[in-house]
Amino acid sequence: MEITAQHVWLMIAAAMVLLMTPGLGLFYGGMTRAKAALNMIMMSFISAGIVGVVWVLWGYSMTTGEGVLGIFGNPFANFGLQNLMGSPDLIKAGFSATFAIITVALISGAIADRAKFSAWALFVPLWITLVYCPLAYMIWGGGLMSAGGAMTAVFGQVIDFAGGAVVEISSGTAALVLALVVGQRHGFAKDPSHRPHNVPFIMLGAAILWFGWFGFNGGAATTAEQAGLIWINTLVTPAAAMLSWLITEKVRHGHPTSLGAASGVVAGLVAITPSCANISPVAAIGLGLVAGAACCIFVDLKYRFGLDDSLDVVGVHLGAGLIGTLALGFIALPADGQGGGLFYGGGTQQLVAQSAAVVVTVLLSGIVTLILGRAIHRFIGFRVSHEAEMAGVDLAEHAETAYSFGEMFAGHFNPLGHRPPVASGAPADTAVEGSPRSAGRAKEDTFA
Repeated sequence: MEITAQHVWLMIAAAMVLLMTPGLGLFYGGMTRAKAALNMIMMSFISAGIVGVVWVLWGYSMTTGEGVLGIFGNPFANFGLQNLMGSPDLIKAGFSATFAIITVALISGAIADRAKFSAWALFVPLWITLVYCPLAYMIWGGGLMSAGGAMTAVFGQVIDFAGGAVVEISSGTAALVLALVVGQRHGFAKDPSHRPHNVPFIMLGAAILWFGWFGFNGGAATTAEQAGLIWINTLVTPAAAMLSWLITEKVRHGHPTSLGAASGVVAGLVAITPSCANISPVAAIGLGLVAGAACCIFVDLKYRFGLDDSLDVVGVHLGAGLIGTLALGFIALPADGQGGGLFYGGGTQQLVAQSAAVVVTVLLSGIVTLILGRAIHRFIGFRVSHEAEMAGVDLAEHAETAYSFGEMFAGHFNPLGHRPPVASGAPADTAVEGSPRSAGRAKEDTFA
């Protein structure tokens, strides 16, 4: 096998996309309370571990090759990727695995601060197998909504270059359903401690996501011209979305915030995902402006409807995913002088195709997630106890904390291991207790 520049680029892009999942962990971890930060990061990491194995064994096989009723590929056709050894298709398999990993990891933000780690670990492989793989096959792998597919013959060819439906709408829909199944956090919309505890983590995570998204959108580029268009659109749409989010935030709430800037960037990245190779840079700016302002409003609706979408997965990923996917019906560029969106004289055909893809994605992800979520919730429970939630899921689920404030203040890092002096009149164990059971609890709750 001769390695080409395209092979090298695809491997680099795959590494960039894989980095997005730890970046997502930081983004989500900063948005939670201090005593739930590790749990959020771990939910991203375990997604990579589980999906990586599933993808090699049967996941990739379900997204390619000869399918079953155009819905999913034969899981045994390339089981273990044995048939791809000695072929450059292994690079493609690795690249596609990173998409599956971050898609399911996105869902975790909707159930932050209250989900059992074991329940999440069970949900991940089931959801990937029953939702993500069929969608990836139907749209990208030769299935119902691919070129020549049965739905394409009726509704037209859907455009989803990097995953507006497959990644964003599917995960956003699943997040909505799972948040309803698991229920609200105790103190939702009332307890001020539910505010983000580490905004620099959020900004760092958003920066990593933006960096990785150039590989996410651009990895499948086949020409330099297409790659250039994707790169510019991936730059300008989140930039415009950030600006419009901040302006909307200033008008509605009086202050532009760092969290708003980071969220605006992510909303723009989500919106450009399906259309990165199919719209002009000027249209990409308009798309970002719409997505940023709209998603800023969407995330506030959870309080009106009582939906505890903890980290705004529904408002940002489902909201911007719908905007970006349906916008192609209006602003898609003509291909070889034919087709295109309504604004280019292409008629309603593209809008019909995009709408059909949205309906199928929402129904499949919503129904299967509801079945999986309720089944797991019934048999092993999807959320931790009230006591565990109040103490913090990091301690309850992982027996560790992200910040050992009590230990630092008590001098536990003294290399000689001696106890620090105790103030007169204070109980001796109070000065050194680092668990949430005594003095350390007050210190930790300050940062919660």
